[in-house]
Amino acid sequence: MTLESSNLTKNQQTVLNILEKSTEPLKAYAILFDIQKKGIKSPLQVYRALDKLIEIGKVHKIESRNSYIACKHEGCNAKTSTAFLICEKCDNVTELKRNNLLSYFSKQAEKDNFQYRKHNLEIYGLCNNCKLKN
Repeated sequence: MTLESSNLTKNQQTVLNILEKSTEPLKAYAILFDIQKKGIKSPLQVYRALDKLIEIGKVHKIESRNSYIACKHEGCNAKTSTAFLICEKCDNVTELKRNNLLSYFSKQAEKDNFQYRKHNLEIYGLCNNCKLKN
């Protein structure tokens, strides 16, 4: 089940708008700070909105940083299995959109008689801009 932007609640749309405008991943309390003047006063309201946005594939969580980014890929189906390139210097995040990762991890898991379900891969390094500055 997917929700179009027109079917989002006010809180969900407000949280999504903040994330879409951000140039870096945001923590829930940073989102709350930015939108308190729009009527969202409770961390629970932000977390509920984030949970639903993740569930429908509009937002992804960067687990190692406990932060969130808006998905920039139309029709993204990576609700539970995600892979990101994260710049250690400027915090730029790029979502990897390679379907072969699911296949690769499934095959590796089968070799060890393990049932693969999902992954969250975060690869750290330097983006091209930061690499050129060094």
